[in-house]
Amino acid sequence: MRPTRSMLALAPVVLLLAACSSNAGASSPPTSAVAGTTAAPAGSSAALAIGTATKSGIGTYLTGQGGRTLYIFKHDTPGTSNCTGQCAATWPPLEVAAGQTPTAGPGVSGTLGTLTRSDGKTQVTYDQMPLYYYGGDSAAGDTNGQGIGGIWFAATVSGSGGAASPAASPSASSGYGY
Repeated sequence: MRPTRSMLALAPVVLLLAACSSNAGASSPPTSAVAGTTAAPAGSSAALAIGTATKSGIGTYLTGQGGRTLYIFKHDTPGTSNCTGQCAATWPPLEVAAGQTPTAGPGVSGTLGTLTRSDGKTQVTYDQMPLYYYGGDSAAGDTNGQGIGGIWFAATVSGSGGAASPAASPSASSGYGY
């Protein structure tokens, strides 16, 4: 059987779901699909600037390196990341090196901070919620992770009126959406 155009279009989604159907707490090392998720080389004291972008249907949302969309995970709680193993391979955490601090660029009105992940790495937070990239985004302005599984959303700017970042709720969905 020869693959149809619609079959080829669904292939990346099927592969993504198959790769991420394992336990969220799996101990396999994450392999980042997003190059450059750490803002600066280890030992650098350079600050990581968090920016913003605006898109119809999302509102004003946060961006990381190169204008790439940042996301929140509804299964996280303030100050705690629950995306590890295969989850973190698909949704690479926005990490900073020791001593590096995130800074708010123009339009960022919430509070930036960091948390220590279970693997010992430092992840950037926004209003205490961990931030992630999505491996399915390939360029600035891509928002392909928006709404996946009803639990992944572009991190909208506090007070922007966007409905993309609902409050974290560990019981909001039974699946992990990755």
